Amino acid sequence: MDPVATKSIETIIIGAGLSGIYAASLLTSQKKSFVVLEARNRIGGRILCPRHDGYGCDLGPSWYWPDIHPRMKRLVAALGLKGYRQFEEGMGRYQQQNGAVHTVRGYGSEPFSWRIVGGMTALITKLCESIPHDAIRLNHSVCAIERRSDGVWVTVGELEKAPRAQFVAQQVILALPPRLTAATILFTPDLPDRLAQAMLKTGTWMAGQAKFYALYETPFWRNAGLSGQAFSERGPLGEIHDGSNNDTVPYGLTGFAGIPAVQRRQQPDLSEAILNQLAALFGPAATKPAKLFYQDWAFEPFTATEYDYPPMLTHPIYQPPAGQSDMWDGAIHFAGTETADQHGGYLEGALRSAERAVYHL
Repeated sequence: MDPVATKSIETIIIGAGLSGIYAASLLTSQKKSFVVLEARNRIGGRILCPRHDGYGCDLGPSWYWPDIHPRMKRLVAALGLKGYRQFEEGMGRYQQQNGAVHTVRGYGSEPFSWRIVGGMTALITKLCESIPHDAIRLNHSVCAIERRSDGVWVTVGELEKAPRAQFVAQQVILALPPRLTAATILFTPDLPDRLAQAMLKTGTWMAGQAKFYALYETPFWRNAGLSGQAFSERGPLGEIHDGSNNDTVPYGLTGFAGIPAVQRRQQPDLSEAILNQLAALFGPAATKPAKLFYQDWAFEPFTATEYDYPPMLTHPIYQPPAGQSDMWDGAIHFAGTETADQHGGYLEGALRSAERAVYHL
C-alpha cells in the first residue's frame, strides 16, 4: 500500500482523459503542484488508438471541426500536430432492414470534419511531454472523497477495504463524467440531492457506443467510386465512414454499432457479423482486413454505468451539473466534456471545461 500523501499538493486531478491531461498541462505551465489519478492502466480515457503499421486507429473520438472548435485548432497547431480532412468523396451506401443495399448520394460534412495524423492519441502524447512523469498515477481508482479541516482527502481502492493509497490537497478537479462520478465515488459530506440527481441524469457521451476499425492495404471502396460512408437499418453496424490514413496505407473503414448495448451483451463478439455486413456494403474484399479492432464502451467500468446502456437518440445539451461548475466552496471543480457550457460531448468541450476548472482554482 502506498503511504498517505502528506506533502503539500495543491491540486488533485481525477481522470487522465483529454480534460484531465490538458488541465495537468495548464497547471504545469503555472508551476503548480498536482497529481493525476487514473483508474485505468493507460492514459487517454475515451481517446483510445490501438496501432497497426504505425497508424493510430481512433476507437474513441475521431474528429474535430476547426471552423467551430477554436481551442482544438489552436492546440493542434501549438503541439506541432497536423490534421487532414475526412475523406467524403464518392457515393454512399444505404442498407434497409431487409438487408437490401442501395447506392445513394454521398454527403459532405459542414463544417468540414478533420482527423489528426497519428490518431487522437497524439494529443495526449504531446501534452504529456510537458507534464512531470511522476505526476500521473495509473491504476489509481478513486472510491471516496472527503472534505476535512486540512483539505480534501481522496482515497484510492475499494470501499469496505483498506485504502490502497490516500492523497490530500487543497483542491480537486473532477475530470470524469458526472454520472460515473456520482455512481462510483462516495462523498463525505454527501452530495446535495439536487446535484447528485443532476449528475446521475447526465448521460456520458459515447458510453453506450461500440466502435469498429477495419484496416486494408488498398481502398477498394474508393476505387469503386464509394466514399466509405454507409448507414444501415439492419445492423450490427449503423454508421460507417472512411477511416483511412492521410492518403496512404493503411486504408480503413470505421464506424459505430447500430444495435443497443443490452443486445450486444448477448453477442459480445461481433467480428464475423461486422465483416459480413461490410462485404454486403462494399464487396467481398471487405471480409479480409489486415486488422480488425472493436471496442464496446458500454462495458468499460471506468467509462459507463448501466444507466448508459439505452442509446442516445439526439446529442444532449450539456452544462455544468445543476448549473454548478464547483462545490464545497470551490474545493472541487467539475471538468470533463459533459460539464462544458458549450461544445459538450466534443473534444472542444473537454478543453473548455478544463480551462474553466484550472482558471477558477
